[in-house]
Amino acid sequence: MNKPIVGSKTMVVSPHYLASQAGNTILEKGGNAFDAAVAVSACLAVVYPHMTGLGGDSFWLTYSKKDQKVRAYNGSGRTGVNVTREVYEGKSSIPTRGIESVITVPGMVDSWDAVLKEYGRLSLEQVLQPAIEYASKGFPFSLDQHENTVKNAEMLKEDKDTANVFLPTGKIPMVNERFVQENLATTLKKLASSGRDEFYKGELAYRLISSLKDKGGKLTVEDLAHHKGEWTEPLTSTYRGYNMYQVPPNSQGFVGLMALNILENFELTAISEGSYEYYHLLVESLKRSFQDRNKHLTDPEFYSVPIKRLLSKEYAKEMAGAIQFERTNDIETQSVGSDTAHAAVIDEEGNAVSFIQSLYFEFGSGVVAGDTGVVMQNRGSFFSLNPSDVNCLEPRKRTFHTLMPAMALRDGQPRILYGTQGGEGQPQTQTVIITRMIDYGMNPQQAISEPRFVWGRTWGQQTQELKIEGRVSIDVIEELSKAGHIVNKVEDFAGIMGHANAIVIDDQGFVHGGVDPRSDGAAIGR
Repeated sequence: MNKPIVGSKTMVVSPHYLASQAGNTILEKGGNAFDAAVAVSACLAVVYPHMTGLGGDSFWLTYSKKDQKVRAYNGSGRTGVNVTREVYEGKSSIPTRGIESVITVPGMVDSWDAVLKEYGRLSLEQVLQPAIEYASKGFPFSLDQHENTVKNAEMLKEDKDTANVFLPTGKIPMVNERFVQENLATTLKKLASSGRDEFYKGELAYRLISSLKDKGGKLTVEDLAHHKGEWTEPLTSTYRGYNMYQVPPNSQGFVGLMALNILENFELTAISEGSYEYYHLLVESLKRSFQDRNKHLTDPEFYSVPIKRLLSKEYAKEMAGAIQFERTNDIETQSVGSDTAHAAVIDEEGNAVSFIQSLYFEFGSGVVAGDTGVVMQNRGSFFSLNPSDVNCLEPRKRTFHTLMPAMALRDGQPRILYGTQGGEGQPQTQTVIITRMIDYGMNPQQAISEPRFVWGRTWGQQTQELKIEGRVSIDVIEELSKAGHIVNKVEDFAGIMGHANAIVIDDQGFVHGGVDPRSDGAAIGR
């Protein structure tokens, strides 16, 4: 379980083995890392439909060997022009499921087009072929999808189109039963032949909006036509000789950099990985970073996020000085959705992509747009209805986003690509696996497979729990409790810890891939 897959040329990692294989197939057919990444993304939308889909968003970090540069692509959507706080008059919050949660334009399809046009070698039609095949001919229904379908069966029944897709014949498919999505296959074929604009301006766009309007939706054809993602400069900081990269707001990526800036003030190698001191220090560093995230994160077009101050080493030193090893610091945070899919690809030329995509909650809003097979995200439900909140709902606004792919360079070259599913847990798991790799010399598979934690509040819970896997020493758990952490010991390899992936490029140029034993993933190298 702790041995990575090692390739001499290429590597693909994702939370589903069929998606990883799709990326590898594209590489073998002459595609580059960007082509393969889009193929993986599209395939995940088919074989992990409870986690991600065409009705969701995505964020990308790309490294072009030719340009010797890291860039970020923001593939998140804005609210519709008619979506105002007045729409929810009388409500304290935006519903998390159903048509009232469908208020942001899906950005993922646009991101495929942007990445391929900027760096790809193959056409959209070519890279969508694996996804089309799995949608039209079917694939083995995964245990993860089965468990999530069982958990959400009643919700899935509430929308007829959704039930037709995910509860065929009115029943939950069995694990490894062939699962076919004919309507989604038709939609993907249409995109393959007509391109990105079919989704945002074509006949498909009108069908999407018409079906949503019939259900009481607020999005318009103009909202789809207005959408455009954007290439942006990534955020960067340093950590023990590495240049660390994250996507900028509206992503929470800066939290990952803030936590590392704080940790850089401590000599981690002087304490044991897996000890009380290790877990306590990581949790406290992250909690302090969350305080600033909760205060400032939203669409930067509506609010100036003070990134320079938040990422300054001086500020990190100040926060590090406030950490006490004997007791915890309480903060309040809001529960967030956690169902996401991260993947990464590196090709033999040295091009690299780390990307992440999501519907927000499992199965998103629970609403499928008519006969398109497209599950709509509920990302907009995280907006606040409080006008004094920095992330308050407004038309044409992007919300606070949990998605945050990561990349680390050394001497100007990609060395580590990493990321994870998990909402609030994303910066936490990222911090765990990157410190294990950089500070403790673990290979990516070991860093991912070792016990993990996740702090925060999940839906339906009032406490700020520190969930920690049962493989952690009982002595460590007792010490954490004595320090004031509200510890909840969960099962080994708990799904709530997220599905992480990582690729490490060593000094010889060999590529080491690690995937999460908590997922259905695979690392495929050549």
